[in-house]
Amino acid sequence: MNYQVTGNEYVSLPTIRESDGAIEGISCLFMRLKGMLEMKGQGKFIQPYIELDGKQMTVSPVWYREHFWIPSFVYTSNAFSFRCKYLTPIGERGFGLRLSVLNKDLVQHEFTIGVAGDWFRTFHTVNESICLDTGRIVKESSWNNMFVFQQVPGIPLMAFAPIVGDNQPFSEIDQGANWVQDGFSYSIYKTCTLQQNESFKLDIFFGVGYEEVAAATSALEMLRHGFDAMLHKTEKWLAAREKHVDLPKINEILNTNLFFCLFFSSGRTIDTEELCMVTSRSPRYYVSAAYWDRDSLLWAFPAILLADPAYAKELLISVFKKQGRNFGIHSRFIDGTVLEPGFELDELCAPVIALYRYVNHTNDYTILERVEIVDALESILPKLESRKHPEIELYSTFLQPTDDMHNYPYLTYNNVLVWKTFIILSKWFRNPQLVKKADNVKKAIEKYCVLIHEGKLIFAWSVDLLGNWDIYDEPPGSLQLLPYYGFCKLNDPVWVNTQNLIRDKSYPLSFAGHRIAEIGCKHAPHPWILSICNSLLSGYADDAIKHLMLTSMDNGIACESVHEDTGECTTGAAFATCAGFLAYSLYYAFEKGNENNIV
Repeated sequence: MNYQVTGNEYVSLPTIRESDGAIEGISCLFMRLKGMLEMKGQGKFIQPYIELDGKQMTVSPVWYREHFWIPSFVYTSNAFSFRCKYLTPIGERGFGLRLSVLNKDLVQHEFTIGVAGDWFRTFHTVNESICLDTGRIVKESSWNNMFVFQQVPGIPLMAFAPIVGDNQPFSEIDQGANWVQDGFSYSIYKTCTLQQNESFKLDIFFGVGYEEVAAATSALEMLRHGFDAMLHKTEKWLAAREKHVDLPKINEILNTNLFFCLFFSSGRTIDTEELCMVTSRSPRYYVSAAYWDRDSLLWAFPAILLADPAYAKELLISVFKKQGRNFGIHSRFIDGTVLEPGFELDELCAPVIALYRYVNHTNDYTILERVEIVDALESILPKLESRKHPEIELYSTFLQPTDDMHNYPYLTYNNVLVWKTFIILSKWFRNPQLVKKADNVKKAIEKYCVLIHEGKLIFAWSVDLLGNWDIYDEPPGSLQLLPYYGFCKLNDPVWVNTQNLIRDKSYPLSFAGHRIAEIGCKHAPHPWILSICNSLLSGYADDAIKHLMLTSMDNGIACESVHEDTGECTTGAAFATCAGFLAYSLYYAFEKGNENNIV
């Protein structure tokens, strides 16, 4: 099933069904619960509908997007045209739907347009979803003169409130809409009789919040501003952040994934309004609503910085403050506590590289003076030292960039990130010892990680410094990216030999000879979208674009891997941090060419 998606800082609409326009559920981040809450219907939480002369019509939507992020559908028959727009206004705790109908027929008809649905369950999600079996209540509320759904298992967790009119005496906002509610089912609708070429519309706003008043007044706030004002504000915000390249299809992929990254790899919690980063705010991604240093800072952050440096700064400060204590640990909850234990060297280096990228992009060195930044940076060096080989300047990891166990503990790619980290910190700390350490790491990589295979020098994937090594690659931390990080040139013969090897038919995960000949790995043995990103950044842009154009991914949004012949999503739908890296890689491939040492 294909889905449309949209969202803002506070609320995500991850599952808008393309087949009928139904919103299956909505989700919000919640700090004190360390993850995400999702309210879902029994098939439909919010279902737009239209009736013609009292008969409900079956619609087959045709979809389009404004500014790559505001989805709408239109259904046209001989008698009428029915439209629905889904708006998640910037800065608001909620969203709105605009329904409209135009009578095309020669005779008059009575039309009813509206939404119906039910609240069936609430889920708490961090990687896995757990149903909250207690605490669902519904009540009429004077705050919105309608009804409010609340999850209250002893204390409030989340509330949802629609609104169509402001009944205060001074207000003129009254659309003449009706509503009915029976338990957790409801319908909100408006009926008019139309002559040929006459039309009418219905705007419905839905507020979310920690409890009843917050949700209802959030809806009221949007209603009082009005749909048109909210739409204009959001369109202006999106237009200021769009990135444009010459090819229309690439332009669409780039910007759709850019905004999906912005709003699904980061967000504000509805209980504390804290900004945080996550793998994905969509429950369709298999490890959603949790934090990884690598995913957030090496993949999502470059795109966010490209689109909105001020927002990127706020995110970076939040990450260092919340997550800094546990930098390098496999995965964490959004409050910074450990979710999955296990040390990953690339994740320890990721915060330094992201911070360097921000400073380099903005020339804002004041961020380096913040206490949370200084404290976290100072803690990284002893963590690095604890992973150093006793005699050789190479650093071990427990888990690989896929989060899977290594064969051998010293990964070439990871140690390139260590080399980069020492170079960056040597500049900021003005420490010549760190310059020397960086040089020693580079020499150690060249001495111990470069080996002979079939008469040619190549970079090994990993070594144990006891004579064992392997040929392998992982798109989440690929040897393709060594020039991107400035470790070598694109014409370096060892790197070229390595690329030729892992792209050759003899390498079982190259998928050479298939329509989408991008690299996979054992974690997901199909071509990865991250491999397309890596190719875009490492001199293989033409091939990468060709492969990308053959993929449907997750309805145009990045997923983990695709089938090597069909291009359809095979694993990891709604992969928000990967969407960011795809948008970033496309932009730089088109705007700057295949520059060496982008970072």
